[in-house]
Amino acid sequence: MTDNTGEAVPLTPLDPKEPLQPASAEIGKEVPHPAQPPYAEDSTTTRAEKFERHGLMNGDQSTDGVEESPAKRVKLDIGDGGRVENHGPTPSERQKGVAPIKAEFLVYPPGSKQDRSAAVIDDDAEEASRHANQGTQSGARGAKRKEKSRGQNTNRQFGSWKDEKGLCQSRSTQPEFSPDECRFGDDCKFEHDLRKYLKDYKREDLTTFGGTCPIWELKGRCDAGWKCRFVGSHMQERDTEDGRKELVLVETDQSGRSVSSSEANSRESDTVNVATTQQKLDLAKRKKQTPKADAYTEWLEKNSKELEKNLHSGPQNIAVNDDAVKKEGDNSAGKKAAVEENRALYTESPFLPSEKRRIYFGPETPVLAPLTTQGNLPFRRLCVGLGAQLTYSEMAMGMSLIQGQKSEWALMRAHASETTPPAYQPQGSVVQNYDHAKDFKFGAQIAANKPWIALKTTEILTNICPRLRVIDLNCGCPIDLVYRQGAGSALLDSQAKLEKIIRGMNAVSGEVPITVKIRMGTKNDKPNALKLIDRLAHGGHEALSAGSEASGVAAITLHGRSRQQRYTKNADWAYISSCAALIKNFNARGDDLADTIREADARTLPASGKVYFIGNGDCYSHTSYRSALFPSSSSSSSAGGGIDAIMLARGALVKPWIFEEIEKGQYLDKSAPERLALIEQYVRFGLETWGSDEMGVGTTRRFLLEWLSFAYRYVPVGLLEYLPPSLQDRPPAWRGRNELETLLGSDNYKDWIKISEMFLGPAHKDFKFAPKHRSNSYEIEAEG
Repeated sequence: MTDNTGEAVPLTPLDPKEPLQPASAEIGKEVPHPAQPPYAEDSTTTRAEKFERHGLMNGDQSTDGVEESPAKRVKLDIGDGGRVENHGPTPSERQKGVAPIKAEFLVYPPGSKQDRSAAVIDDDAEEASRHANQGTQSGARGAKRKEKSRGQNTNRQFGSWKDEKGLCQSRSTQPEFSPDECRFGDDCKFEHDLRKYLKDYKREDLTTFGGTCPIWELKGRCDAGWKCRFVGSHMQERDTEDGRKELVLVETDQSGRSVSSSEANSRESDTVNVATTQQKLDLAKRKKQTPKADAYTEWLEKNSKELEKNLHSGPQNIAVNDDAVKKEGDNSAGKKAAVEENRALYTESPFLPSEKRRIYFGPETPVLAPLTTQGNLPFRRLCVGLGAQLTYSEMAMGMSLIQGQKSEWALMRAHASETTPPAYQPQGSVVQNYDHAKDFKFGAQIAANKPWIALKTTEILTNICPRLRVIDLNCGCPIDLVYRQGAGSALLDSQAKLEKIIRGMNAVSGEVPITVKIRMGTKNDKPNALKLIDRLAHGGHEALSAGSEASGVAAITLHGRSRQQRYTKNADWAYISSCAALIKNFNARGDDLADTIREADARTLPASGKVYFIGNGDCYSHTSYRSALFPSSSSSSSAGGGIDAIMLARGALVKPWIFEEIEKGQYLDKSAPERLALIEQYVRFGLETWGSDEMGVGTTRRFLLEWLSFAYRYVPVGLLEYLPPSLQDRPPAWRGRNELETLLGSDNYKDWIKISEMFLGPAHKDFKFAPKHRSNSYEIEAEG
């Protein structure tokens, strides 16, 4: 088509018969690329969209008839030409503490007043929120006020989830007409009529997973029996000889062959380190004996009195100068005699430590940190499947284990996948006598405030739990309740006491090595981890004076923060490196001290002849992992800075596939369906662990929500302007590449419950969930 001048006129794409009209003069005055409001299907829960629903976008005062007071309106600065002035940094700059999300994924324009990153969250929950919640009721008023100022939800309540009336255990797995005998008879408070229970008291079956019980599908038998929320998939009604209809449970193997209950019960469990009911009862009734711990504790008390007498009695102090002993010279024979004479002043320990099992830490063994609440068996199992090489139990309180508390002993359970050997590709010297085939992934972590508690706990654990790689002593927990009791990070200020505990644990642990996890110190301006590491590696002055040697600690993990600092600043990797250099020097001197008066007894040395050193703090990508291990070079073949391995905590909670990224050496932009598949896998693991009955489903939901309270913080790498991502960065309001990705990034706990309902059905009417941090449950009024 041509105009009057003969020139071609462009056609309208939608209607080729109509010529394209010239642009109006008003079009040039429009703001290019105006901020687009998110669509309803993107998300209905993000905090930013709550503003939009109330008409706060683009200066609107109302939407759908909803009006806001002037105090709550968000005003935009309008510049010349009606354009929004951007007072923030240019797109080429990276703001510190703010996730660098690409502009097209931001809900608000960069630099606008609504463009605010999420509140910084105190991640004490990583360490011991379960124990913190226990102590808030009896805490001081000032302590309560302090906790509140950090924005934590104290005294969290989760409601309850159970059948309206439970089915008697004598009927739970038996055919309808062949129940076991109930020892309570007519006085039993549970239901005995199976059909009445299924009709009136049990909630309807779940339709997720195709309506098939995942446990029965996997194992051929469901331990929940008639209580299972998927019982319809493994029950049937059969005709009896007398013409009646009987309800029975179906038990089959993977090939579909029917198996008997006795055969199903005889199958080996995939869970290890399970304390029996009788063992827990014996502990509760104080019938469990700990002869080694008792004897060593008695010696410790006696030794402490002798040290007090000989080291602090003025003229009688004839302790050998340790610095002089360290030096070699012509008078070495005289020094050795002085050491022997000094040892005569002290009572010898009742026994020396046993030879320990050899262990190994290396660049190829990323470690999943002990995580209270979130570090449960299903989550550890998920991480092992994604590449985690070493795992730890949740922190267990030593006294609770000694008393046989069921909840605390449940923390010691490990999955069979955690009993397989970790990766082993030594790049330096090979660990002598290391039997890789007999190594495990799983270790236990305990907390104790007194030597006798730690020693008893250690001896009991080694007797009851055969599949423990190491026993780790927690000396880094910052929670007030644990700290006030003298456990956790409080031990950092009682270094002589801590050394006694490690030495005693090493003496009673049999072949299981002892490790320790510490922080830089308790105060920001007074780090003392370097001094503590020197004491643990070489032995303190008191121990050396009494004729003892090194503590025998097999590995030391250092979190690069102080207790006071919590998680408000980045981890101090420079300080971690200086501590690593000390350990590296100690290990290098090991061979040089052979055949001298400083040569240590082999039984007091670490299990592998060296002390391993593990760094911990803010690792969130394969690049930060490599740079921490090899600070001088990005090549994994270069000589490291003394750090043997890296422990991951929050990074694994937010992004569990970080272990996969470390193994492959690249970023993985997991799609929303892939991430949802990981959630489904976690749910399956949870049902296997806690059961598929009402209690098991509710427990799985509760711990899934605990994990999602971290996982929502993940911002897909495809949305980021700059790499690597940082754990300390908080994102402004953003939308994902699709509706599901936006939902997975929602910070509202109600959305987390919606995600759980995709696999676990509607929550129980009495189920409640309070997020750890109030910012996750803020409503629109809290934003102003």
